[in-house]
Amino acid sequence: MDFDTALEYCLEKSGAWQDEPWGDTVVAKVGPHIFAFLGDPRGNTVGVKCARSRDEADEWLDRYPEDAHPMPYLARSGWNSLRLDGGIPDEEVFDAIDTSYALVLTKLPKRDRPAQPDSAVRPPIL
Repeated sequence: MDFDTALEYCLEKSGAWQDEPWGDTVVAKVGPHIFAFLGDPRGNTVGVKCARSRDEADEWLDRYPEDAHPMPYLARSGWNSLRLDGGIPDEEVFDAIDTSYALVLTKLPKRDRPAQPDSAVRPPIL
C-alpha cells in the first residue's frame, strides 16, 4: 500500500476530510477530530487509533514488531503508527483505519457527526 491509497481510503469515509494542520503533514478528520495521521506524502506510515487503551493496541506491536510502533504523545490512548509498505497486509491496514474512524466517530458530539455515518464501517471490535 502507498500514501495515496491510504489517503483515498480515509477520504471515502462519510464526513471525512483532508487537513494539513502542520504544513505538509496530511491528516484525515471526521468532524473536528483526526482519525488518521498520514504525514508527509513521501512517508510510508499511517497513525491510527487501534484500540481504546494502550494494552489493547499492543496487540499490533506483538503481531508486527517491525511494522507497528506506538505513536509519540498519543500511544497511551491506543494510537499506533503502521508501516504501509511493510509486512502488514493491506486489508489489515484498511481494518485499522476503519477502527480508528469508528472510535473517533463514537466520541464526537452528535452535532459534529456526519449526517450519514459510513455504513460500511463495522463497529470496533474490542
